[in-house]
Amino acid sequence: MKILDAKSARSHEGGPTYSLGNRAFRATWIVVWKTCASWTPPAMHKWRRFLLRLFGAKIGPGAAIYGNVKVWYPPHLVVGRQAIIGPGATIYNVETITLEDFAIVSQGANLCSASHDVEDIYFQTFARPITVGRRAWVAAEAFVGPGVSLGEGAILGARGCAFRDLPPWTIHGGNPARLLKHRSLRFDDDLPRAAE
Repeated sequence: MKILDAKSARSHEGGPTYSLGNRAFRATWIVVWKTCASWTPPAMHKWRRFLLRLFGAKIGPGAAIYGNVKVWYPPHLVVGRQAIIGPGATIYNVETITLEDFAIVSQGANLCSASHDVEDIYFQTFARPITVGRRAWVAAEAFVGPGVSLGEGAILGARGCAFRDLPPWTIHGGNPARLLKHRSLRFDDDLPRAAE
C-alpha cells in the first residue's frame, strides 16, 4: 500500500494520504465490519475470523478477535494461533502488524504502525511494522508505536507506551516504557491447539 507524497497530495491541507482505491477498500471494510461483526456476541470469533480473512487478513486457528476491535486495513494484519485482540483495541495497520502465536492485545490497547515526520514541513506520513511476539502481552490501554517489536513473552503494562523494542521475557511499564523486571517464567511445550 502506497502512502502519497504529502507535498503533492497536499495532505497537510486536507488532501488525501492514501490512494482512492485504498480509501474505497477501507470504506467497504468499515461498512462490512460495522454491519456484520461489530454487534456480534463475544463467542462468535469464528465468524469474525472469516470476515477478516475474506478481506485479506491472515488469521490463525483459534484466534479470538472481538467485535468492537477496529482494524484499519485487514491485508496488513497477521494473527497467530490462539492469539487474542481484546475488546475496543485499535489496530492501525498502515504497515503490517503481526501477533505471533498466543500473543495478547488487551482491551483498549492501541497498536499504531504510522506517524508523521515532524522534521518535514508537510508532515509526511510514514509507516513501520509492529510485531507482538509469541506469548507477549500488550496490557489494557497500552500504546505500541511504529516499528516496535515485543519479544517473546514480553509484557507492556497497562497504559504503558512503547516506542522502542521490548526484549524477550521482560516487563515494561510507564510512558515512555521502562524496564520493570525480567520474567522467570518460560514455556517449553505448546499450549493445546484450539479447534478451528
